[in-house]
Amino acid sequence: MAKDPYQALGVSKSASLKDIKSAYRKHAKANHPDAKPGDEAAARRFQEVATAYSILSDKDKRAAFDRGEIDGDGNPRGPFGGMGGGRHPGGGAQRGPSAEDIFAEFFGGGHAGGFSDLFGGGRAGGANPQARSPRRQGANVNYTLSISLARAIEGGEERVQLQDGSMIDVKIPAGIRDGQSIKLSGKGSAGAFGGPPGDAVISVSVRPDPRFRALGDDLETDLAVPLGTAIHGGSLLCPTVTGQVKLNIPAKSSSGKVMRLRGKGRPKKSGGRGDLLVKLLVELPYEDPAFEKFAKKFAGSQADVDDQTR
Repeated sequence: MAKDPYQALGVSKSASLKDIKSAYRKHAKANHPDAKPGDEAAARRFQEVATAYSILSDKDKRAAFDRGEIDGDGNPRGPFGGMGGGRHPGGGAQRGPSAEDIFAEFFGGGHAGGFSDLFGGGRAGGANPQARSPRRQGANVNYTLSISLARAIEGGEERVQLQDGSMIDVKIPAGIRDGQSIKLSGKGSAGAFGGPPGDAVISVSVRPDPRFRALGDDLETDLAVPLGTAIHGGSLLCPTVTGQVKLNIPAKSSSGKVMRLRGKGRPKKSGGRGDLLVKLLVELPYEDPAFEKFAKKFAGSQADVDDQTR
């Protein structure tokens, strides 16, 4: 059973969206697979907070959870909750078919004559209900699928469990955005009286990556730079969505300087990809006695210059 999303993120039920985002960013960063490679417990914790965030960051899903309509996985509760489609670690069924949908599948619900007309009651010899009833298309079934930012950018396949328990590999197009949907024709509820099945409609939720900030088609990240590298220049490994790359830091770089890695952002609708903006954050070695001595000497020299300019 999925953990209560409020408990998973460590926030109260009155938490604001800002509090929820802050809690998610903290937990996700601490348990990110890149930070703890091979740590299965951290990987499970990362997925747990991602699922919690997908519910609490969505106003409608959060309200549904608070009302007890869905569980901590986003699956519906109630007598028909188990019929709405399974879920896999990346996402789950958003809702199952309603009682009306189930009725329609077995009896062709909505038939104008009701039960007696449907089965020929009151008519001589009765009639074949299928001969009199129109073909009815099955209901669509909605699912949610949570994917990583890397998957959204690069595309690929994700496995989803359908309402009948079968597993299917869903092709994720490169560049898909949060909230967009993928339709699987004929993978919904069965039709009535020989009608075609409905569709499976998968709503995609892109999990925020604590390492990157989205700026339209571009992404932004921070890169810690040792003081020596900032002064003399050098190369550092810089994270991108698809892995680390070597970034050459020019000499005399200041904290706040932004460098651009072209084509390392998100796919553009017009073709090509945006860029990754790397913000340099120079780290000062305060614990180094030599640096402390230098800083005091520099501060004194600067004070003398200030006195001379007054």
